[in-house]
Amino acid sequence: MAAPLRSLVSGLVAWMGCGLLALLLLLQAAPATAAMDYAKQVLIGADFHDADLRGVTFNLTNLRDANLSGADLRNASLFGAKLQDADMHGVDLREATLDSAVLEGTDLRDAVLEDAFAFNTKFVNVAIEGADFTNVPLRADVLTSLCAIASGTNPVTGRATRDTLGCS
Repeated sequence: MAAPLRSLVSGLVAWMGCGLLALLLLLQAAPATAAMDYAKQVLIGADFHDADLRGVTFNLTNLRDANLSGADLRNASLFGAKLQDADMHGVDLREATLDSAVLEGTDLRDAVLEDAFAFNTKFVNVAIEGADFTNVPLRADVLTSLCAIASGTNPVTGRATRDTLGCS
């Protein structure tokens, strides 16, 4: 009776060892879910087009001339980021933080900024045709300047840019 029991135990140990090894290999192959931190970096001309940048931190980062077109920046933080002449065409900025960012000459056409925080954001000479600003808090002077150039309908949300800004 000892031999069959020993055989059963060694078979069980071998089976568990294979299962444990498979589990370890699976965990090792799993992608990391932690968001990247690019804070305070100089990324002039960087190419992030169509990238998954959800939750990424770009606080105080220089992204002048960067290509972020089509990128998913939901819940990202771009606090104080320098985005002069950046291509942000079609970017998803839902629930992103843009406070104190500098958007000068920035292409925001067809961007979705719904529920983003941008109260102290600088918008100068920006392209916003088709952008969706639903629930984005903006200073009165910024709102006036954006309403003066607002046009188009966002292809993702179907909302008119003027309506999302509350332009009269």
